[in-house]
Amino acid sequence: MAVRMRIAQINGMLGDGPGQVQRIGAAAAQAQADGVQCLLLPALAPLGGPGAGDFVQRSALLAAQEQMLAEVLAASRAWPDVALVLSHPARHGTGVAHAVQVVRAGAVLATGHQQTVNGADLLWRNACPGPMQPCVFDAGGVRIGVLPGSQEAPWDALAAGAQALVCLPAVPFFAGQQAAQEAALAALAERAGVPCIGVHPVGGQDAWVFAGASIAVDAQGRLAVRAPAFAVAQADFVCHADGWITADAALAPALDDRASLWHALVLAVRDYVEKNRFPGALLGLSGGIDSALVLAIAVDALGPQRVRTVMMPSPYTADISWQDAQTMADGLGVRHDVIHIAPQVQAFEQALAPLLAGTAPDTTEENLQARCRGTLLMALSNKFGPVVLTTSNKSEVAMGYGTLYGDMAGGFAVLCDVWKTQVFALARWRNAHDPFGTGAAPIPERIITRPPSAELRPDQKDEDSLPPYDVLDALLRQYLEQGASPAQLAQAGFAPELVERVLRLLRLSEYKRRQAPGGPRLSQTAFGHDWQVPMTHRFAV
Repeated sequence: MAVRMRIAQINGMLGDGPGQVQRIGAAAAQAQADGVQCLLLPALAPLGGPGAGDFVQRSALLAAQEQMLAEVLAASRAWPDVALVLSHPARHGTGVAHAVQVVRAGAVLATGHQQTVNGADLLWRNACPGPMQPCVFDAGGVRIGVLPGSQEAPWDALAAGAQALVCLPAVPFFAGQQAAQEAALAALAERAGVPCIGVHPVGGQDAWVFAGASIAVDAQGRLAVRAPAFAVAQADFVCHADGWITADAALAPALDDRASLWHALVLAVRDYVEKNRFPGALLGLSGGIDSALVLAIAVDALGPQRVRTVMMPSPYTADISWQDAQTMADGLGVRHDVIHIAPQVQAFEQALAPLLAGTAPDTTEENLQARCRGTLLMALSNKFGPVVLTTSNKSEVAMGYGTLYGDMAGGFAVLCDVWKTQVFALARWRNAHDPFGTGAAPIPERIITRPPSAELRPDQKDEDSLPPYDVLDALLRQYLEQGASPAQLAQAGFAPELVERVLRLLRLSEYKRRQAPGGPRLSQTAFGHDWQVPMTHRFAV
């Protein structure tokens, strides 16, 4: 016995019920035409994908979801040979559970619910486990069990006769995710002794990025199927009742860490702009590496016609910054404008002069430059509609090395979960690769090799205010990702005074992070999602 199966990685839109019904219907009709017996859709596909948050608690949404499922069920009469696996939020008691149902030819073949509630998996608060009921159905003479989640115990499904298992995780992207998912599914298959299929969502949803790269392993845990990562795609294979899997195509390539991070950033920007109906994107191009990297990402995501850059020089802007910004904009073919901000800065200084009389110039005056730039970018966004992409990286966000209502003003913080050392690595990676065909080596080498500077005062360098980025990132990563204490950081070789200074800045900058725009979550220690601390406290941890 064997069943022909298809994984369909679809990129949905939350709240677009008619669109989702059409996408699911088109996939099912094609499966019927191609002789597919079981069509596997990612978690929460009828809803538009994961990430609806507290909307799943709203009666109106649940009612609309039930109507959509009824429409798909009725339409399934047109695909009588295809068993369609659908997962969705469902009322259960006073809460909402992650449920699954399998439909074919107008009938519901099986239902089930997630038992192990995992916030990272479900992506909504107050989720509850559903009733104990294994979801097992027959397709092509093979008994298939569905686990609506990534950490479900398979034993009830196996006891009900399952000869293959389908897992529907809703886990957003993080660095190293692909290898971790493949290892976990292989371990599950070896424990269960049956083939296992992991069906993964793809697309961007606010901060969340879903990577796709769905997989199937045989009963010995050997990888047989891998769908493309970060792409709408499908993967066909035959699952045999005796534990074998025969794939219709070769494995899609596994992406290394830098390639995965690049594709995640591009997908996050593209879907944020597209799904929120922005006509394009706008950013301040300074001639520095952060804005250069954001520009390269934006062009890969949207194409040069939908990206606009603005250079806003002050008296402290170096000539090479002008030149490098113009060179990069010209090379990528984006519209590039120059607005001199000295008059605006002088107007603010004159207005403040009576109130600041008798005080020495400091970061207050420096920040006026950044705030003029933020105001100008937001004015262009208001007038023409493109979203402003901010360019601060995670290292700067951690230390508060940015200006509120200045360079932190915008709609989407592309690099908010990318360390400065990763910024350099990604710039070199992009110069060596052209994954979207928008141009080879787009970032001028001088931008990568110049010492980073905010250029808010003469001869300013980032290292005047911050430790070297390789040291800073190593310290912060041990603290945030490994939970190292100040004493352990000192034991690891960081000077105690440096540890105290860095952690103090991290603590004091929380109020800035609360006011920063959202951006893609790319790790398991993203500010605002995974790292959540109070602004008001006196802990020393």
